[in-house]
Amino acid sequence: MIVFLQQFNPVTQALIATLFTWGVTAAGASLVFFSKTINQKFMDSMLGFAAGVMIAASFWSLLAPGIEMAEQLGQIPWLSAAIGFMGGGIFMRVIDKFLPHLHPGLSTEKTEGIKTSWQRSTLLVLAITLHNIPEGLAVGVAFGAVGANLPSATIGGAIALAIGIGIQNFPEGTAVSMPLRREGMSKGKSFLMGQASGLVEPVAGVAGALFVMKMQNILPYALCFAAGAMIFVVVEELIPESQRKYENIDMVTIATMVGFSVMMILDVALG
Repeated sequence: MIVFLQQFNPVTQALIATLFTWGVTAAGASLVFFSKTINQKFMDSMLGFAAGVMIAASFWSLLAPGIEMAEQLGQIPWLSAAIGFMGGGIFMRVIDKFLPHLHPGLSTEKTEGIKTSWQRSTLLVLAITLHNIPEGLAVGVAFGAVGANLPSATIGGAIALAIGIGIQNFPEGTAVSMPLRREGMSKGKSFLMGQASGLVEPVAGVAGALFVMKMQNILPYALCFAAGAMIFVVVEELIPESQRKYENIDMVTIATMVGFSVMMILDVALG
């Protein structure tokens, strides 16, 4: 994998990696071809697993390299990290406040963002799309950082991040397509709506890679920004969604720890 990607420039690498993460979202959405329902305990555990992956990726693949890069570029490491991290969270809060979206399992009366007459299916897709913006951005920034030739950025680390993001995208595709299928939408349309939520990742990935390659001094901020955006999604959406049923909390907690461990192993082994 590393040898294959090394023959391309960082922007193309980011595109290939985020096409992979989108593909895994589509794979999760494809479960509608086999069933109308999915075990709630399993779904909650998968969302918890996704939360663990994102927490680990935020530190091992984004924050830690960002702090190292800030030091290498002569910046104040803790200040660059704090500004970037909080900036990512504030950015996601603004999008969350204004973009109309509906979390899976909730009634349309609980739609967030500005008031709209959009269909429930569109609102569900936008909710998962909101998750995927920082994920695609994180992968793109990671590959862009490799192109800057700084010691703290490695292509192995960027690949580990893409794999981790891809793994946790699987339940996100399912979280959109399954509710739509249960509500009577056809298998084909439910799948198309589910996979559509991942299409933003290649766009965000390429944009992130292009941006940081042209402005090397902002690399530490960009990495920490992506980390902050991902942590916002985990705390504001993934963990609450995975723990709606009190009886599943212990299993979800273990699944979150497993997800964290898997991402940590990937990053340390490949990075």
